[in-house]
Amino acid sequence: MNKVLIIGPNYFNFLSATRLAFELLGWETQVCHYDNPIHPYTTWMKWKYKFSLNRRAMQRRSRYVFNTLLQQRFEEYKPSLVFILNGDIIETSTLDYFRQKAKVALWFFDSRTKLATSLQHVDHVDALFCFEQDDVDWYQTQGKQTYFLPQACDTQVYYPIGHVQKDIDILFIGNLFYSQRRQYLIGKIIEAFPNKRIRVFGLYRPWYKGLVKWLTMRHRNIYANRNLSPEQVNLYYNKSKVVLNIHQESQNVGANPRVFEICGSGTYQVCDANPYIECLFGKNDIGLYHNEKELVACIQAALATDMQANAIKAYQTTIRQHTFVNRIQTVLAIIGQI
Repeated sequence: MNKVLIIGPNYFNFLSATRLAFELLGWETQVCHYDNPIHPYTTWMKWKYKFSLNRRAMQRRSRYVFNTLLQQRFEEYKPSLVFILNGDIIETSTLDYFRQKAKVALWFFDSRTKLATSLQHVDHVDALFCFEQDDVDWYQTQGKQTYFLPQACDTQVYYPIGHVQKDIDILFIGNLFYSQRRQYLIGKIIEAFPNKRIRVFGLYRPWYKGLVKWLTMRHRNIYANRNLSPEQVNLYYNKSKVVLNIHQESQNVGANPRVFEICGSGTYQVCDANPYIECLFGKNDIGLYHNEKELVACIQAALATDMQANAIKAYQTTIRQHTFVNRIQTVLAIIGQI
């Protein structure tokens, strides 16, 4: 049986979804997770790092130890493939070490602008996959070949739940603190639909980022101001009539995981449009908007009409074409040609 060593950050369920996809395709797997900005990011290490007089040196020491352990793990396990998510604490010398005896594939789960330490990894792996088409285009201007591989739906977590009351009219789940676009659009939706039940989950105004703003936060019945587990996210998707998706400012041609997770739950989605997303589903399977006016119109139409048949079509497309198994099949096909 082929062996794969999977390395990546503990970010939601992506590591477990990747592992399961490989196993369903007949691979033996081992997973090694890492923390950022230092590993391991325990409570003690968090405080030590916070009050360190030389964070960069502390980070270098932590990463040296982690990369040494990775090489030891590699020698003990002897995989034929190393599959890495983001890889922003892995040193190029470690990648070169892996490639002496195995193929190495790297999948960026974030924009390259957030992975500065991984930008040069393209020269030290067999294949680099980007979830944002802009990143593929950028590498091409540098004379580097990379592959577009958008994120996907983990069907073990996101799926339709039968007999759940849809008692939420409009739902948004995602981090708002770092996105002016999300804050603005959700504010406009609250204004446009004052009589609808709206729920917003995700960090909006956490107390540790500003106590005054936290104390004076409006619409506390709407903004939960906290994160949810993936299982809770799926439940709330199923409880909602319309789930809103707003991409981060840095993403222009691609799809965040919410695109596929919302559809995987069998719930109707209203999403900001870009050239890639516009080609994903059949007409009206999801609501697409290009501006604030179209956003409000999409939500109005979805609340006025039962969109469940459209949501089911988007669900069927997702489980057929946009699961983690689909993505790993693409990776293996490309790696097999190299």
